Amino acid sequence: MAARPTFSSLSEGTKEDWQQIMAENRKFAAGLADRIIAHLTLLGGDYSGFPVDRLQHSLQTAELAANAGEDEEYVVCALLHDIGDSLGSTNHPDVAAAIIEPFVSEAHHWMVKYHGIFQGYNFFHHIGLDRNMRDQYKDSNHYELTEQFIAKYDNPAFDAAKPKLDLDLFVPMVRKVFAAPKNGIYKDAM
Repeated sequence: MAARPTFSSLSEGTKEDWQQIMAENRKFAAGLADRIIAHLTLLGGDYSGFPVDRLQHSLQTAELAANAGEDEEYVVCALLHDIGDSLGSTNHPDVAAAIIEPFVSEAHHWMVKYHGIFQGYNFFHHIGLDRNMRDQYKDSNHYELTEQFIAKYDNPAFDAAKPKLDLDLFVPMVRKVFAAPKNGIYKDAM
């Protein structure tokens, strides 16, 4: 193994330092799908008052999308839409959206980023919020996509009577979607 760079400020790094850093970064990035899968398992057992735990909700959402014929990227977004629950209790859609952004289309990123507000249509009025908060996004090109995601997949995915699903069903899709970034500043560097 080569010696690590010795700079104490990024601006002191040489081209050789950065070639070494990027080579190591590519190795680390190759394990992203495994880290995402491991993090999803943290959602298991956390019911937070819901009829199913957060992992089963995510799996049910992804299964509904897959069974309806949605493409792999969409299904992975359905699976990961609530992955931020464990770290971003008050902004989980933002956390999930940040994770997927370099790997998915703008439309799917937008759908995940705003799904919480759109899901709010189904319950915000019960907790003192405006259930029509989603209407502020009526002019978005992705409004209908997100509205349908909620109605068809996210909203009905709290079925405690459904047999438990296994995360392994979706692992190949996660690996494929997170194989390499499609967007962002590092897409050509990785």
